Amino acid sequence: MAEAEGERQTLGGVDAFVARAKAFCERVGNATVSAISEVGLGAWLLFQVLFWIVMGRGRAQPVRIPATFERAMEVGIRALPIVTMMSVTVGMMLAIQGIYSLRIFGAEDQVTIGVAFSVAREFGPLITGILVAGRTGSSLAARIGTMRISQEIDALQVMGIDPIRFIVAPALIAMTIMVPLLTFWADVIMLAGAGWYVSMELGMSMGAYVDQIRELLRPTDVMHGIWKSLLFGVEITLVGVINGANVQGGAEGVGRMTTRSVVLSISAIIVTDMIFAFITTR
Repeated sequence: MAEAEGERQTLGGVDAFVARAKAFCERVGNATVSAISEVGLGAWLLFQVLFWIVMGRGRAQPVRIPATFERAMEVGIRALPIVTMMSVTVGMMLAIQGIYSLRIFGAEDQVTIGVAFSVAREFGPLITGILVAGRTGSSLAARIGTMRISQEIDALQVMGIDPIRFIVAPALIAMTIMVPLLTFWADVIMLAGAGWYVSMELGMSMGAYVDQIRELLRPTDVMHGIWKSLLFGVEITLVGVINGANVQGGAEGVGRMTTRSVVLSISAIIVTDMIFAFITTR
């Protein structure tokens, strides 16, 4: 009897383990399928936006220019204060850490090398992308989510207006224009902030600092960051639109998908930055 009871307990434990393993595999599988479907939806959205940009006027439904300018103002002009403030701070931080590290080797006067390349190739586009994702990407997700809950998107379709042309295309055009411009502005401000600290700490004149930056940086280094920021703008827009379109459950659902949009946008930016850096430095 004791042996039979022990055998039943063993079989029960095995069955419980198999059930937990099966549930785990199902969750992983469902999450994988959901992620793949979202990537496919993003590719389809991008194709649709390009289609309306090229063919919209011929179909008497051009992309709305006033809406594009409005989105560009929101993405770019109104973001200048926060981008400028953060860029100055990051530039000074890079100079502080660079001088501190190089002082170990007595080479702190070479700090401009690290500052120039790190700002133009990495920190300029990365910081700008993260700020835009938190500020504009979340706003886009909340706006589309609210429109979905209030059935405004359904109303557009009933009126024969394609929501992608009406909502997504202006946002994507504005992002692809303004995020690279913001990145270039962030590069300039970061280098200026770093130069101010270097001149104060090492006694180097700003003229000498600018000459060193001009000798070190090539146009390809600046364009490296600009091209990355273009990809970041596309990713932020698509992630925000997809999450906003998937809102369910009222106001709570809007908040949840807005948070998810910010997290996924920043994650996509960092992963893309790593892949881009790996490919372009081979």
